[in-house]
Amino acid sequence: MKSMTGYGKCVVSEQTRSLTVEMKAVNNRYLEINVRLPKVLAPFENDVKTVIKSRLSRGSVDVFLTYASEAESHVAVDEAAARAYLDAAKTLSEKFTLVNDYSVTDLMKAPGVVAEEADDESEDELRDIVVRTTSGAVDALDKMRAKEGEGVTKNLRDLADNIDSALCKVIERAPLVVEEYREKLHARISEALAGVAIDEARLLNEVAIFADKADINEEIQRLGSHIAQYRAATEAYGPQGRNLDFISQEMGREINTMGSKSNDKTLTSLVIYMKNELEKIKEQIRNVE
Repeated sequence: MKSMTGYGKCVVSEQTRSLTVEMKAVNNRYLEINVRLPKVLAPFENDVKTVIKSRLSRGSVDVFLTYASEAESHVAVDEAAARAYLDAAKTLSEKFTLVNDYSVTDLMKAPGVVAEEADDESEDELRDIVVRTTSGAVDALDKMRAKEGEGVTKNLRDLADNIDSALCKVIERAPLVVEEYREKLHARISEALAGVAIDEARLLNEVAIFADKADINEEIQRLGSHIAQYRAATEAYGPQGRNLDFISQEMGREINTMGSKSNDKTLTSLVIYMKNELEKIKEQIRNVE
């Protein structure tokens, strides 16, 4: 399993250009990709997202592209725009009797008059370097996510072992609860009736009713099955976050039902412990892809 958090960076420099792609990923229920890139690379935003989607399934990923090119450039002048600004300045000067101090510097600052243009770069070449650099950044990100995922996986398995150990204690304790209830009920009736014969049939009936209400055998079996599924998921290849999330919800359902049926302090204590461990699991799962 892999964590959803991590950082990856890749730099590709060749000939007259260099591209840097950085990625930061954090927890998110679905895959969300935010790309920031210079204008010259804007046509390749979908290519960046396609590469990431092919490798990641969950998480919020911020992607930053920095591009530098030494391609020759030249300054282009829009003479028509320049003439329009000059004519406008002249018109205003004459109409309002003002000094026309419109300078060359002012004209060069006017929008659309002067623009720096780089020699056209091949779109295919740009797309190629974008895809390769993005793939390299995803590799670095994925490596960090996998390393962090190892620690998360160990924690999840340890927490499952804790719940399983508590469940074993529940299995040992559950049969004793009914017998202890029968003995306590018998003692209370004997004390209350003081010498009067006890109706054993009535006593057994009361014990049977209690046993039926306190029966948690089905919950024990289902929780044991969910724990087995949970362990299998932690050993499976590929994204397991959603699967673990579903299994943990089912585990919680069985533990809560045990708690609602429990009239025994020991069982209640074990149920509370399992709930606490399950909350830790849910917290860890939020960071699993």
